[in-house]
Amino acid sequence: MPVFPDLRMRRLRKSPALRSLVRESQLEPGDLIFPLFIVEGKGIKREIDAMAGIFHFSVDRLTAEVDELARLRVPAVLLFGVVDDKDETGSRALDPKGVVQLAIRAIKKAAPQMIVVTDICLCEYTSHGHCGVIVDGDVDNDATLPLLAKMALSHVSSGADMVAPSDMMDGRVKTIRKALDNNGFNNIPIMSYAAKYASAFYGPFREAAGSAPQFGDRKSYQMDPPNVREALREIEEDIKEGADIVMVKPALAYLDVISRARNSFNCPLAAYNVSGEYAMVKAAASRGWIDGKKITMEILGSIKRAGADIIISYHAKEAAAWLSEQA
Repeated sequence: MPVFPDLRMRRLRKSPALRSLVRESQLEPGDLIFPLFIVEGKGIKREIDAMAGIFHFSVDRLTAEVDELARLRVPAVLLFGVVDDKDETGSRALDPKGVVQLAIRAIKKAAPQMIVVTDICLCEYTSHGHCGVIVDGDVDNDATLPLLAKMALSHVSSGADMVAPSDMMDGRVKTIRKALDNNGFNNIPIMSYAAKYASAFYGPFREAAGSAPQFGDRKSYQMDPPNVREALREIEEDIKEGADIVMVKPALAYLDVISRARNSFNCPLAAYNVSGEYAMVKAAASRGWIDGKKITMEILGSIKRAGADIIISYHAKEAAAWLSEQA
């Protein structure tokens, strides 16, 4: 191999065109999914305090948002429901006239081409804020599974294109896959939150979704942050159970996990650029400490470089707009 002065690595960095020509990973609007928080009521578009630029929407205010996303070539949204009337088992999650079910129908009517993905978890609907049924002070894994399957069926029956179980119960992918197949929805894909860590980066989301646990924490079912081999076991198991896409969450502090997953499994890989990661960028940018646009694109680029095919991000809309400007 040649060495300096014959080898000059800077030759291919001389201009934007050259840098683009040899760029090893490309971020595109089509890589992005934008999360939406759906609330009950009418005429609501309310900014979330901890997440500047992210809003609660009532169903009747969704059309304009979805139209803008489609114009920016963002291909998919991920829906979270926010309700006031909660109970021990999260029964509102199964309501065919619930906020997510109504939102699915509204989005598919307004923008049929938009991929609607729905979060499958009970935490936004339970009075205790945990992701499943509580028995003797702990989340009962097996008692939770049929409720998750019913929730997925309710969403798919309303027109959802994909379901994304985020609860981290053992066996939930297999249970949901069986329920979908037995009810004629064998073509509906599952995007599994396969390696979801018990992270401190979820704080702003819990404010947005009203899903903070009322006692204890989620460390008995979400993953321990120091572990990576365990993540690979979780991903492998979800693939065996029928997951079509697997996800690592969070993204920025877990780029090594994304990279290990990419090198270990030959299936579509998603990463969730979560609320705390988003909020830190927005807070620092608002103080003038960082260039928010440049930092955002560098972060999203790093997630893509690590191996993610799909990036779920609260930055998705603005990032797609910036990418369109560059095109």
